Amino acid sequence: MCGIVGYIGTKEAYPILIKGLKRLEYRGYDSAGCALISENNAVLNVYKAKGKVSDLEAVASNNDITGTLGIAHTRWATHGVPSEVNAHPHLSQSGNLTLVHNGIIENYGTLRDQLKDRGYDFKSETDTEVLVQLIEYVMVTNDCDLPTAVRGALKQVFGAYAIAVVDKRNPEVLVAARKSSPLAVGVVDDCSEYFLASDASPIAEYTKQIVYLNDEEVAVIKRGEKLHVLKLNGEETDAEVKEVNVDLSMLDHEGYPHFMLKEIFDQPNVLKDCMRGRIVESPYSHEPQVILSAVTNNRRQLLQAKRIVIVSCGTSWHAGLIGKQLIEHFCRIPVEVAYASEFRYSDPVIGPDDVVMAISQSGETADTLAAIQLAKERGALIFGIVNGVGSSIARESDTGTYIHVGPEIGVASTKAFTGQVTVLTLLALALGMAKGTVEQDEYEETIKELQRIPEKIEKILKQNDKIKEMASTFTFAHNFLYLGRGWNYPVALEGALKLKEISYIHAEGYPAAEMKHGPIALVDAEMPVVFIATHHKLYQKIISNMQEVISRHGRIIAVVTEGDEQVKNMVHDVIEVPQTLACLAPLLSVIPLQLLSYHVAVAKGLNVDQPRNLAKSVTVE
Repeated sequence: MCGIVGYIGTKEAYPILIKGLKRLEYRGYDSAGCALISENNAVLNVYKAKGKVSDLEAVASNNDITGTLGIAHTRWATHGVPSEVNAHPHLSQSGNLTLVHNGIIENYGTLRDQLKDRGYDFKSETDTEVLVQLIEYVMVTNDCDLPTAVRGALKQVFGAYAIAVVDKRNPEVLVAARKSSPLAVGVVDDCSEYFLASDASPIAEYTKQIVYLNDEEVAVIKRGEKLHVLKLNGEETDAEVKEVNVDLSMLDHEGYPHFMLKEIFDQPNVLKDCMRGRIVESPYSHEPQVILSAVTNNRRQLLQAKRIVIVSCGTSWHAGLIGKQLIEHFCRIPVEVAYASEFRYSDPVIGPDDVVMAISQSGETADTLAAIQLAKERGALIFGIVNGVGSSIARESDTGTYIHVGPEIGVASTKAFTGQVTVLTLLALALGMAKGTVEQDEYEETIKELQRIPEKIEKILKQNDKIKEMASTFTFAHNFLYLGRGWNYPVALEGALKLKEISYIHAEGYPAAEMKHGPIALVDAEMPVVFIATHHKLYQKIISNMQEVISRHGRIIAVVTEGDEQVKNMVHDVIEVPQTLACLAPLLSVIPLQLLSYHVAVAKGLNVDQPRNLAKSVTVE
């Protein structure tokens, strides 16, 4: 949600800011703005627009966009409707300070009333304007510099924030701070320029050296000087520089009409990257084995775990449901899967014998981050499974594994889901072998089949044109039902979510056997029903469920194993996937559902990469 970009250095800031905002468009937003301090006359120029970054560019064209210091923002509305007035940056009453902000200031109402009593006027409905006015108030009443005023103001704030603020009277300084919302500073060796962003994607083009701010840290960025990072009490702390490698090609469409389609087609290659170095040949048997440093280095705690609790949200929660089955099957450890947003408020029974596993693509999901912080306080081992290198969840975790699928730009997650399931499979196999709860033959067979999954996905992707043609007949549907059993039940949930997210068609996923307990009442000739019916031990039971839908004139789309003549003779629309082990079936059966949702949305003329009301990374409650 929202995106911050900042620059101070020797180059013109505006082109860097605009390119950075475009790199962050995937986060979801409804308005955009930027502020530049013109070096010609020390004027602060602020440009804002409701809509897209391209609308901001139109507003700024033919205006003064000079300056080597600037901040910019894409806003996802919380307080106040999307509008030019509510868009960031916001100005202080004097017009000297300007600020951009991600997050929510929970006590903004009280602070606003106090500032109004002191003569401050407000132009917007936002909590952000309250913060910039508060910083100016602290600055004036204490006769202090900007970094001191920022620290003083933030001590009075409750909530989440990532901010960047500048003072037009001092164009040599940019101040940034964070709490529960991500913020990264890109540095160059000679300190001649600095880059600021919500994540590494806008920075990676210019430098690989990045400092990720921790909660309640303030970065004082001065032109030509070493970066200083302070705690709110003024104590200086070490700025840990991390080297981050971002594949810039993954930030471009590379000939695909949308990022989502590109990322669906990326999956064969990125899953190879996900497995690379983790599946190696045994020096003794020359058979494949799984080596995960997170298991090797935390062997005792993981082996002694009485229970694993997976916390996650959205698509990651669906991956967690598959992870539960994988871990219980291979490791015989009981697993619970909880929505992170509910876990943190449910007073969970968590202790030192538990492992709490956090799954998040971005590594910045606010509810998941809060959930593991609670679990950590209660003594649990925290295991993170994230894609965002250096992210908040990665840093808060005691151990964990990156999924390494590269930046995912499309808001509807695709390759991150299959990457998460792949990592969960590797983890279950490694831990099961360490515990002695998986037979050697099954262990080796599963690893070998996992290595074949990328080429099998490639085979499914060759049906893209067929699925596109099929999808065109479903654009006017108002409801979909997705049904699966066993390993494929979470895939039904994920398929329904994908369709909802990008096509705005209501869809629900259910275990197929639960259809008779309510959903069957909805089935008629206008209701498309998607069955995930690959071969496994429950196959015949799901065939019976299909017959029940057919008898009520429902329109079935069936995802089946190659060569399934029984289902082909029953239904009109069939998508075949290669044969695989039951435990790996979700990695294949989800691919047609991703393509189906994509093509339905495109046929409806919708923006699949930036669906309405959604954000890629939900960094606020």
